[in-house]
Amino acid sequence: MACVAKFGIVDEFEKDKNYYEYGSQKYNCVDINDDILNDWWDELTLIKTYCGCYSRPNFALDRWGITLIPPESLEAFYNIVSKDKKSKSSIQLIDLMILIRKAISENKYVIHYGV
Repeated sequence: MACVAKFGIVDEFEKDKNYYEYGSQKYNCVDINDDILNDWWDELTLIKTYCGCYSRPNFALDRWGITLIPPESLEAFYNIVSKDKKSKSSIQLIDLMILIRKAISENKYVIHYGV
C-alpha cells in the first residue's frame, strides 16, 4: 500500500493555534501518493511554509509532520503541481489543483499532513 500525504484548506486560520493535532476529516483533505512529492522536492524547498504552527517558519513540506502553506506560497505550489506530466490525467493531482485554486481564490492557508 502506498503512503499518502493529505492536503486540505484551513477555513479560519489562527496565528496562535497549534495545528499539530491530526484532523484530515476536519479540513476535507485530498490524498496524494507520497511518491509524487519526491518528483517535486527540489522546487518545494523554495516555498515558504510553517511547521505545524505560525511561530515555526520553514520551507518545503514536513514529510512526516504537519505543514501550513500560506496564501502567498500557493501560486508557486500550484505551478509545481500543474507542471507535473501526470497533472492532466491523475484524479489525485486534479483534485489537489482544484483545492489549491480554491484556497488561492479565498486567500486561505492549506494544511498538509505528511505520511
